[in-house]
Amino acid sequence: MRQTGPTGRPGTTPPVPGRPAAFLFLAPLLLVFFALTTWQIVADGPLRALDERTGRAVVGHGPARLTEFLADLGNTQVALPVLGCAIVLALVRGARRAPLHAAIAMGAVPALVVPLKAWSARPGPLTDATGYFPSGHAATAAVAYGAAALLVAPYVRRSWSWMMPVAAVLVTTATGIGLVLRGYHWPLDVLGSWFLFEAVLLPLRNVRGPRNVRGPQLPK
Repeated sequence: MRQTGPTGRPGTTPPVPGRPAAFLFLAPLLLVFFALTTWQIVADGPLRALDERTGRAVVGHGPARLTEFLADLGNTQVALPVLGCAIVLALVRGARRAPLHAAIAMGAVPALVVPLKAWSARPGPLTDATGYFPSGHAATAAVAYGAAALLVAPYVRRSWSWMMPVAAVLVTTATGIGLVLRGYHWPLDVLGSWFLFEAVLLPLRNVRGPRNVRGPQLPK
């Protein structure tokens, strides 16, 4: 039986239609993109050659202090406290599954990135040292800020909730740009991380719980 909403109109019966279908479509697609990117890197394909030409062309561009600041947004010392605060907020508000999934997604970053770096053995833009694909900083930013946005969004005003994922995308993108411009990673190092860990993060959209969790609102 469908529950009525605050105005007496029929509400939506959970789970919300469309979310599982979107997950079933997007997650495999992202993983395919990651697999193709990885194949090009390890097989020294034409996409890798284009990636390295692009990386060499843009490295060093932009204000050094700004690009360094953006790259540092992917440091665990910066990103993890942001996610930690969001997890605490969600736990205080009674959520359980969503904070657990966010923590598991964050734990998947080193669990997946470290062996992939060792296997791909890709040199960096400014060094012959290997272990640059995929980018751990880009992965940390994508998961920490993305999960934080999804955890916090249900507890802010509805008119503001859309700003949470937008802010997460902007910060994650800025981090990737900083990493490339500073020469810490090739562009495909960053894109590969985004493909893989957005797929890891997608299930969190289905376990956030109800959006209207702040109790009844006074009529205006």
